[in-house]
Amino acid sequence: MPHFEIHAESVDSAKTFYSGLFGWSFRPMEGGEGADYHLASGDQIGEDAGLTVGMMLRMGDAPRSGTPIRGGTMTFEVDDCDERYAWALANGGSEALPPADYAGMGRVAYVEDGQGNVVGMITPEGGN
Repeated sequence: MPHFEIHAESVDSAKTFYSGLFGWSFRPMEGGEGADYHLASGDQIGEDAGLTVGMMLRMGDAPRSGTPIRGGTMTFEVDDCDERYAWALANGGSEALPPADYAGMGRVAYVEDGQGNVVGMITPEGGN
């Protein structure tokens, strides 16, 4: 099963950010207490969706803010890219790539999550 992790200096702040942005919920993972490890679930993620997401305490310094995309990025489908982008900026996120239309794909934007990670959102062409 595919799995990715989000590393954060403040797991509580990151959980609040992703809960608000994508509607995710989090639960502590048994045995992950030392790393403040949590598993996320939501419409497109979780064991039932075939994609698991973990959030954990960052071990080391975060990548420098404002630099190009750092490492793999995750992009999730949203109903309204512009509305979610505005929400992210108003709730601790910062601009990585503003909303733009891409032919054959849809409307796409990327934000920094306040923890040094970049996350994308897409409203597919023709709606979702």
